[in-house]
Amino acid sequence: MSKFEKLKFDQVKTYHISERENKVEKSKFATALNRKSTLEEYLESLPDILMGKEFKEFVSHFRTAIREKNTVIWMMGAHVIKCGLSPLIISLIKRKYISHVALNGAGAIHDVEIAMWGNTSEDVAKGLKDGSFGMCQDTAEFINLGLKENFHNELGYGELLGEKLLNKQAPYSELSIIANCVKAGVPISVHPALGTEIIQQHPSLDGASFGEKALLDFQVFANSLSKLKNGSIVLNVGSAVILPEVFLKALTVVRNLNFPAYNFHTAVFDMNRHYRPTVNVQNRPTMDGGDGYYFIGYHEIMLPLLIGLMLE
Repeated sequence: MSKFEKLKFDQVKTYHISERENKVEKSKFATALNRKSTLEEYLESLPDILMGKEFKEFVSHFRTAIREKNTVIWMMGAHVIKCGLSPLIISLIKRKYISHVALNGAGAIHDVEIAMWGNTSEDVAKGLKDGSFGMCQDTAEFINLGLKENFHNELGYGELLGEKLLNKQAPYSELSIIANCVKAGVPISVHPALGTEIIQQHPSLDGASFGEKALLDFQVFANSLSKLKNGSIVLNVGSAVILPEVFLKALTVVRNLNFPAYNFHTAVFDMNRHYRPTVNVQNRPTMDGGDGYYFIGYHEIMLPLLIGLMLE
């Protein structure tokens, strides 16, 4: 005999499944594909459940913004360029499917190196051992001297780099997001952070021109945000700290000046969930209207899918 008393279940209240509210039903299931299925059919085949449902919603918002020529802001970290995705971003820029591109400082460095020399992304661990990491003279002088040569004019960080790449007829400028933005007249802004980028390890850096150009681009970015309205799109792709913080501050200025920057849709595409993109891009800006999304996956898979759907 057991020493322990047991609760009897014979009086438990039950009900039929027809009386229950269910989150999942067969109509929301994925549909089968075949070898000849199009990208559009792939999108429609996704289940209307969790991220499948949200991804289809965001694609619809994005397509509507493009169709209505609404503002589309694209913020990007450097990894997007290092993954070889620049040609896809440029395809959207050329079609004016993007209204503004914002890069962090590292993004500008990789973009310039690809445009000028066709390669980028050094072995950091190897260079750190002997103090050679980030000490490439060519990259630092191209950017730092460009900043210094344009001191006290109205060109911002991104615009002056784009103009310099075009004027020098960079051998691979067709792969430069910055150069293509300037060429197409799409605002490009660079948002660097002092002490975080390799160009700041060099004697060629001039702090005054660096600060001036970064401030001008903050103003260029804020101007683009002032055009946000119902149905606009803001994406943050691969920036965990810098661009979400810049976005929040610039959006505050815009709303402080009474621009109606509300009811837009935001989306974060990244390989991990991070605090600042979650609160500064997905949640806080859309608290009073609009939708915020967060999609996790490798850039080199997720972005071709998203951009392919926009082009289709």
